[in-house]
Amino acid sequence: MISVRVPFRLPLGGGGTDLPNYYKQFGGQLVTASINQYMFVNINEPATADKIRLYYAYTEVVNDVSEIKHDIIRESLKLHGINRPIEIGSMADIEARTGMGSSSAFTVGLLAGLNAIERKFISPVELAEEASKVEIELVGKPIGKQDQYATSLGGINELIIDKSGKVTVSPLRLDKEFIIELESRLMMFYTNVSRDANVILSEQSLKAKDDVYVIEAMHEIKEIGQVIKKALLAGDIDKFGQYLHNHWIVKKTISDKMSSSSIDRYYDKGLEYALGGKIMGAGGGGLLLFCCKEGQRRGLKEVMEKSGLRYVSFRFEFEGCKVLTNI
Repeated sequence: MISVRVPFRLPLGGGGTDLPNYYKQFGGQLVTASINQYMFVNINEPATADKIRLYYAYTEVVNDVSEIKHDIIRESLKLHGINRPIEIGSMADIEARTGMGSSSAFTVGLLAGLNAIERKFISPVELAEEASKVEIELVGKPIGKQDQYATSLGGINELIIDKSGKVTVSPLRLDKEFIIELESRLMMFYTNVSRDANVILSEQSLKAKDDVYVIEAMHEIKEIGQVIKKALLAGDIDKFGQYLHNHWIVKKTISDKMSSSSIDRYYDKGLEYALGGKIMGAGGGGLLLFCCKEGQRRGLKEVMEKSGLRYVSFRFEFEGCKVLTNI
C-alpha cells in the first residue's frame, strides 16, 4: 500500500505567465506557495486482485489500462508501463473545481506513488516535470507548470520559466515571524461556486498567443508578481495586499469569465476590511483570497459569512509532496 499526501497550491503573483503560449514568447515569472490543505492518493496491489479498480468521484473497474476513462490515470499508467491489476483512490480536504489546482495535485500524488511502487527515486523537480508532461503533453490540458511545481516542492517559491520551458526555482527566504504574521493576515473563503477551469484557461491560453491587449495585461501581471516578491522579501504585508488587489484588477480584464456579479459583490464587501484579494486559479468561482487590513480578521470573517461564504483556514506548508506509507 502506497499513501501519498500532496499540498494544494496558493498562487501569490504572476499567475498565467506559466502558460506555454505566453512563456514560449516572453518567459514566465511568478510567485507561488503551498498550504496545509491536502490531496491524498492511495495505491494498492492486492494479492488477489484481477482487475484495475479506480475510486475517485466515480468508480471504474476495467481489465486493461486502455479502457480507463480518467485521462490522467490512464496516461500516467501508460507512461510507467503499468497494465496489471491495481487499485487507485483519492480524497481531498478541498473539493475539485475550486481554483486550488486539484487536478495537478492528484497527478503529482499519483506519479509519486507509481514511482514509489517501482522503487524509483525521483526528485521534486523531476516529479513536477513528469506531472507537467502527463497533464500538458499527454492529456492536453490548457494549463501551465505552476501547479505541479508548487505542490511537488512545497514552500513559498519564485518560478522563472524560460522560453524553452525550463523552470528555475528560487525559494523565498522569509523570516519565520513574518510568515506567521502573513498567515494571520490572509483569509480564504469558498464562494459556493465550482467551475471548469479548463474553459477559462483555454480562452486565456489562446489569447496569450496573439491578442495584443491580453499579452500586455499579462506583461503587467508578471511585473506585479515581481513587486509582490519584493514586498514579501521586505516584510511589507500592506504593500503585498495592495498589489494583490492590482493583480486581480488586471486579471479580470483578460476574460469576462474571470469574475461574476456575485464575486464582484463579495470582493467589494471584503475591501472594507482588506487591502486586496483575488479569486484562486483561473477565476469564475471557487475560493476567494483576501489580505486583511491589520486587526480586521474578525470583521472580514463576519461580513463574508453573513454573505453566505465559508471560511477555509490554512497555513503555509513547506514539505511538498510526501509518501506517507510505503508497505
